[in-house]
Amino acid sequence: MKIVIDDKIPYIQEKIALLADEVVFLPGAGIEADDVKDADALVVRTRTRCDEKLLAGSKVQFVATATIGFDHIDTHYMKEAGIEWTNCPGCNASSVAQYLECTLLLLQQKKGLNLKGTTIGIVGCGHVGTKVKAVAEQLGMRVLVCDPPLGKDDFVSLDVIEREADVITFHVPLTREGQYATYHMADEHFFQRLARKPYIINTSRGEVVDNKALLVALQQQLVSDAVLDVWENEPHLNEKLLNRVFIGTPHIAGYSADGKVNADNMVIDALCRHFHLEHPGKILPPSLPSDFVDTGNALDFYNPLTDSEKLKADASQFENIRNHYPVRREQR
Repeated sequence: MKIVIDDKIPYIQEKIALLADEVVFLPGAGIEADDVKDADALVVRTRTRCDEKLLAGSKVQFVATATIGFDHIDTHYMKEAGIEWTNCPGCNASSVAQYLECTLLLLQQKKGLNLKGTTIGIVGCGHVGTKVKAVAEQLGMRVLVCDPPLGKDDFVSLDVIEREADVITFHVPLTREGQYATYHMADEHFFQRLARKPYIINTSRGEVVDNKALLVALQQQLVSDAVLDVWENEPHLNEKLLNRVFIGTPHIAGYSADGKVNADNMVIDALCRHFHLEHPGKILPPSLPSDFVDTGNALDFYNPLTDSEKLKADASQFENIRNHYPVRREQR
């Protein structure tokens, strides 16, 4: 059996080598049809577009993406071609919640936002949104949740969030069609309807927020500031917008070692199920440095401003920062 895998998926090398006769590690953005033509399985991240161009005529029967999102997978083609696939729902939800907690603490520390009693609007309440809701409640915030597809009685419509929220954070998948399409959900009309000049946070997918419209909204002071971890046209982001936002990071909100290991284990589990293989055992995250002292402050574990400063210093390093990301553990 042969597996082709993105070479930037960490911690998985030893265990996955026990599953196959041949494992080929390649840069995700550079995986091409010739690389996978004789492979049985493909393990990717968001940078590999899995579609007919890549997979037609190959032996690939199973694709796993070590990510929550799967908009890089052509699900219609996969069904037509009889290729099974899986993503890793919820794998890095705690990591993104950590990013949100630290971001909110920085808004309080650096921008003077008093979190207690401040209203946060959470758009999307799946694995990530649910954990963000718990974080916001622990911080003493008033929480409004909008997720029409879930349709819960205690949720609100988007227009309520537009009227009442002081912070709006997006945690939705990217969808371009249907009643609940999320592409450019936050467009120029959305920003014009905002009543309280809220802080905007996006850690979902870049195209959920119209980046040009957000830049105009910042310039016109329709919003107080913004925190972006995801961007339209990654890795070629809008540098004017990058330099204008409070925090701008290179799609790493979910990049804790804990989240990555969760994804690794979900991928291994899925490969074993599909190919009826003996399980090689669980992968564990690396330990914190021996001299690390836990003071109880979430910012000791992670400070998003560090990643933001790196990206703002040289936006061309977007992929390099992601691909050589240091060990980051979640507060336990």
